Amino acid sequence: MESNGNNYLSSVKKLFGYYKTLGDSAIEKLNEEQIHWQYNQESNSVAIIIKHIAGNSLSRWTDFLTTDGEKPWRDRDQEFEETLSSKEDLLALWEKGWLCIYNSIDALTEDDLMRTIYIRKESHTVIEAINRQLAHIPYHIGQIVYIAKMVSAENWNSLTIPKGQSKAFNAKKGISS
Repeated sequence: MESNGNNYLSSVKKLFGYYKTLGDSAIEKLNEEQIHWQYNQESNSVAIIIKHIAGNSLSRWTDFLTTDGEKPWRDRDQEFEETLSSKEDLLALWEKGWLCIYNSIDALTEDDLMRTIYIRKESHTVIEAINRQLAHIPYHIGQIVYIAKMVSAENWNSLTIPKGQSKAFNAKKGISS
């Protein structure tokens, strides 16, 4: 039987995987123009959100156990500027951020979970820092999905259970209403 700590780490990997897949699926539906669409000057495009998730992830997860999660080399303000024009470049950055997360989680052991790490000089247990990321990243993935749905309009295909299809979905799973 697996320990609680190892079960937690397995759950974390599964959740990050779910949210990455959701983000991948939404981003895949967007063309070059749509990935840069902004509702207004104060809102973020999917491109900007990708840059922010990647920048945050690289900062938080690089040398996760040994250095502050807010790295001196991170330029958070620059993450919110349109500097990468191609979808290909954005996807490369997106993958780099996720690889950093997965490599760091894979290196963790159950004994690491109650260690203290720092983010902006604020102490967190490893569990707290992971949970912080499990709240932050899905928040932005939801924004990506919402924007993708808006710009795709009637061409949108649901990434989860489509409207009005809950009963049919549940029936396929053998769940009765």
